[in-house]
Amino acid sequence: MSEGHPERKPRRFPLQLDRVSAVPVAGGAARLARDGREVLRPQAPLQHAAQERLRHTTPQGVGLDSVRVRVRMVERLAAEGISHPGLLHAFGQVPRHQFVDSALVNQAYEDTSLPIGLGQTISKPSVVAAMIQMLCARPGLPVLHAARPGSEARPLGACLEIGTGCGYQAALLAHLARQVVSIERLRDLHLKARAQLDQLRHSLPGWPDVRLVYGDGMVGHAPQAPYDTIIAAAGGAALPQAWLDQLAPGGRLVAPVEDARGGQQVLSIVDRLPDGSLQHSRAGAVLFVPLKSGTT
Repeated sequence: MSEGHPERKPRRFPLQLDRVSAVPVAGGAARLARDGREVLRPQAPLQHAAQERLRHTTPQGVGLDSVRVRVRMVERLAAEGISHPGLLHAFGQVPRHQFVDSALVNQAYEDTSLPIGLGQTISKPSVVAAMIQMLCARPGLPVLHAARPGSEARPLGACLEIGTGCGYQAALLAHLARQVVSIERLRDLHLKARAQLDQLRHSLPGWPDVRLVYGDGMVGHAPQAPYDTIIAAAGGAALPQAWLDQLAPGGRLVAPVEDARGGQQVLSIVDRLPDGSLQHSRAGAVLFVPLKSGTT
């Protein structure tokens, strides 16, 4: 070693990146250093692995509005006795969170009713499912199957809904009906439901025939009558005669009505038999908003 020029020791750590040997990285070939050797990117495999884990474990959607949460709602309905495959499919397809206010999104798939404004509510999924399943079991359906091949996929036929509300039930009915006519007496709700269903129409191809009517639900909608199925989301002391008049032979009506003995609401089921006579029966207790006439 010459004076004034101490011997330089080889640099061992930290190494420069261009002196590190090549190690392949996930997702493609490693980059080359300036002298032709590949450069190690030790963080890349870890980043790719983390991204892959997130892709497989994180539900798609925002919070509780995800597809997986909707699937769990369908599984819960099936466990509670909802067995119609087309109905379960409809619940799996229609995003309930799009029909509630943003502040209530995290409750969208709970089995609870939620406010939608103007003193109205979106009904519990279990109640909606039970009522629609009753319609799917109408007595005139086997006759229709024989007369119109493929009608089993649309068991509700021509359906009248009294009380559009936010439009969620109309969207469910649309998956099971040949045509849906839905009436709402509150203009603001009617316009809100129209906007929400128009938005949904763009995301679901092959959208069926859904006609929203602003009017008095107590008088039904005679221009499209008769209806194979009628469902109401509001209950009064008695069923309006207009609904009964617009029910087709082989058709079924399901609506809440006040029980004169106890004052609470129960589900009323009315079947129009082939001879034109009406057969009445009742199901369990329910709680819906009051049925009112007129528009506002």
